[in-house]
Amino acid sequence: MKKYIFVLIVTVLYVSNLYSQIGGTATYKFLDLTNSARVASLGGNNVSIKDGDLNMVYYNPSLLDSTMDNNLTMNYIHYFADINWGYLSYAKHTKKIGTIATGMHYINYGKFIHADEYGNKLGEFTANEYAFNVFWAYPIDSLWTIGTNFKPILSMLETYTSFGLALDLGITYYKPQTGFSMALVLKNLGTQIKPYSTGNYEPLPLDLQFGVAKRLKHAPFRISILCQHLQKFDLTYDLPEQETNLGFTDTATVKSNAFLEYSEMGLRHFVFGVEFIPTKNFIVSLGYNQQRRQEMKLSTKSGLTGISAGVGIRIYKFYINYGISKYHLAGSSHHFSVSMNFNEFYKKN
Repeated sequence: MKKYIFVLIVTVLYVSNLYSQIGGTATYKFLDLTNSARVASLGGNNVSIKDGDLNMVYYNPSLLDSTMDNNLTMNYIHYFADINWGYLSYAKHTKKIGTIATGMHYINYGKFIHADEYGNKLGEFTANEYAFNVFWAYPIDSLWTIGTNFKPILSMLETYTSFGLALDLGITYYKPQTGFSMALVLKNLGTQIKPYSTGNYEPLPLDLQFGVAKRLKHAPFRISILCQHLQKFDLTYDLPEQETNLGFTDTATVKSNAFLEYSEMGLRHFVFGVEFIPTKNFIVSLGYNQQRRQEMKLSTKSGLTGISAGVGIRIYKFYINYGISKYHLAGSSHHFSVSMNFNEFYKKN
């Protein structure tokens, strides 16, 4: 077990020095989009909840386990400006190699007007991107599980086509007696095989994440905290007009505002989620994403930007989830998920 943890940490420390920025510096950003309605309701990202939900495996492959055998999940997201995306996944457990799963993640950006430099309309074109997922997880012992997700990626934007390969690595600790879990995940480690233009290779959206979750012992609640983009501390935008002394000459004022600035930088890494679970067939979720709120709010009004909510209910043998995320005052995204276990449809002898 220690060997696996050591290898993962060394890999993380190495790649953390390769990429230090996130916004506007990577291709295939659709890989970071939230598929699961449940995860959307928890702030848009979660790597630590381990309760047999196949949708969670997309965010952390080491959450895959034998309880997901013969599970199928389908997701659909209605986004802004006629953009839609979805995710489909199926899992199977094997005694020899552990649990495996496959999945397909796609996004359709809609139709665009094709025009020349003079504004003459020449027709229409579309833009689509796809990622095929192959998951594998294996329990090291009764508490630790390792997992990987191998992702071939295809992007077709008008006449520009790109192909790439990515890998997710994860390790999870889960103690069912206490309801506590924690996970470390390295996402989107890979490269473009065929760039959009010859010789112009772009980096992938690398992300190092650590998360914890705890089911309360005497109350029907689960609390989860995620820390994302650990490879880069400062997630704010650089503004050239801002001076390093923040425009103040008083030393005490400079120190006070510097403390607030670094505190804000730290908080941008966190995503908070809480679930109310009165029964195993019903869940209500709330989430908060500080980075989303700071990036998408208006300077004059914040509203509910960065806040998300959702509900999950089991009907017959189907588990249905709905999540809504407030991205901006102008609108919200709506997420729908349906999951089922084919084993439940078979009659027991």
